[in-house]
Amino acid sequence: MDWAVTARTTVPHVRTVDADRELSTWVLVDATASMDFGTAEYEKRELAVAAVAAVGFLTTGGGNRLGAHLLTADGVRRHPARVGRTPLLGMLRTLLAAPRAAEATDQIPLADAIDGLSRAVPRRGLMVVVSDFLDGLDEDGLGPGAPDWERPLRRLAARHQVLAVQVTDPREQELPDVGLLALVDPESGRRREVHTASRKLRQRYAEAARRQQQNVTDAVRRAGAAHLALSTDRDWIADIVRHVYAQRRLARGTHRPMTPPGASA
Repeated sequence: MDWAVTARTTVPHVRTVDADRELSTWVLVDATASMDFGTAEYEKRELAVAAVAAVGFLTTGGGNRLGAHLLTADGVRRHPARVGRTPLLGMLRTLLAAPRAAEATDQIPLADAIDGLSRAVPRRGLMVVVSDFLDGLDEDGLGPGAPDWERPLRRLAARHQVLAVQVTDPREQELPDVGLLALVDPESGRRREVHTASRKLRQRYAEAARRQQQNVTDAVRRAGAAHLALSTDRDWIADIVRHVYAQRRLARGTHRPMTPPGASA
């Protein structure tokens, strides 16, 4: 009851407060052809779904809503933000059932998908972009120029809290010594055979991959987004827990070591 207004008007008034504590979380999930790859425990697309599940279960509750944009070779599929775990589970089933991407030359770039998310969600919230972030780099990913998606990601981070979840596979970082190996670009279908027995070739590949990864890391940092790197050969749950602890420590403005729950200081 708003007693002040009631006294002035002699008519009973009830104040309704729209709580601004509810969090709206939106995830942009890259489901293009480059995510249909994996040589370890999972494929990158499976790890992307696991990341969405972790974000969903961490943020749902208390009236919080979760929505998604799914970037595929055929365009962007949008799932409206809803409250509760039942819509979250339905969204995860949809992501798992998404068809594998065929080779496409005119698919929507990651940069455009990020811009689309920014336009679709005007209200401030948590934006999570799950991708390998290989789209939008220069031809070999090693040039000094900014990736195409950096500027849209910066615009998104100017209004929202943004988390960039980068999904990788160990074979993208180094080549095994397995003799003649046929490599196929899943996005373009280009095929190349390489002699992995050459130590010099493997070293050049690893160095190029390191520079490409540094390019992605620097671009995410310049955009003002938090960066969470997940790999198909690592414990993704432990990586997410470490990231959450680190973000909480930064939010408190302290750099003291954190004692895990249940451990003695």
